[in-house]
Amino acid sequence: MLQKTDVRQLRSTIVGIVLLALMLFPVYWMVNVSLQGGGTAANSSFFPTDITFDGYRRAWEDQTGNLVTSMIVALGAVAVSLAVATPAAYALARFRLRGMGIFLFVLLLAQMIPGIVIANSLYTLFNDLGLLNTYAGLILANATHGIPFAILIMSAFMRSIPPALTEAARVDGAGHFRAFWSIIVPVSRNSLITAGLFSFLFAWSDFMFGLTLTTGADIKPITLGIYDYLQGNVQSWGPVMASAVISSIPAVVLLVLAQRYIAAGALGGAVK
Repeated sequence: MLQKTDVRQLRSTIVGIVLLALMLFPVYWMVNVSLQGGGTAANSSFFPTDITFDGYRRAWEDQTGNLVTSMIVALGAVAVSLAVATPAAYALARFRLRGMGIFLFVLLLAQMIPGIVIANSLYTLFNDLGLLNTYAGLILANATHGIPFAILIMSAFMRSIPPALTEAARVDGAGHFRAFWSIIVPVSRNSLITAGLFSFLFAWSDFMFGLTLTTGADIKPITLGIYDYLQGNVQSWGPVMASAVISSIPAVVLLVLAQRYIAAGALGGAVK
């Protein structure tokens, strides 16, 4: 007979499976509709009986340019975010700076500001600087989202690094920058990967900055491309869902490859 502990575990497992199925059902429905020829999502069958890849072929032809734009913007945002956030996190973790608590509070506050507020503010600034409809404008805009999060993640991790490491380097004659570059950065690899991954995901999934800071068809992220694509394909959702599946592949691949680094980087500063 099952003991109470076994019954409790079985019940928890069943509940977990049901919740997981509910959360993954939209993903299944997206893939399901993308493999069916046409029609609306509501009229699609629950299982793809006549599988066709015409939607993927059409989506790839129409959305390749937008995918390239999103990749350039996302990688650029990662580079800018890490270039700014890494030394800033090191300074917050190692030096006793006046007003550091206020600065950290401002970083947290920046994460709570709605994207539309930041986008509208940047529109006026970028219009004066000539950065509208440019890769540089989208990269800088998305970096404003990634930098605060990266600083918070990396500063927490770097505070858990024993000060003796940098002190030993200083005794050997290394300056602050050399100790930072040669000691702190390699040791902080997990937090760097975590911060970089989330900066990539922020930029890859961005819609608000793309909608606000681009007005032409030459530079358009994939999220905005899907939005425009949907307006012209409301009677045939196959290509739309295929575009969504294709656009989700880079994020899924990165998450699978970097999942062990994410766990170590996010929790590295929790326990000393």
